[in-house]
Amino acid sequence: MNDFTFEERNLICIYNTGSRRGAITALEDMRRYLEKDETELMGLTDSAIEKLKLMTDDAFEKLELYPDF
Repeated sequence: MNDFTFEERNLICIYNTGSRRGAITALEDMRRYLEKDETELMGLTDSAIEKLKLMTDDAFEKLELYPDF
């Protein structure tokens, strides 16, 4: 279930604090600053958050999170 898209992985890399819970919190915080017309980024953020919530901390630690931009 934690098959992150390329875009989700890059987003998580940007907001990765070193832990799964920290990444979720950082993404949730960022989401509050999005404007109503930023629907694509909002959807991407929501998708990444949901996938992060469904995975374990151990699985998160095994992710290779290197930005590709």
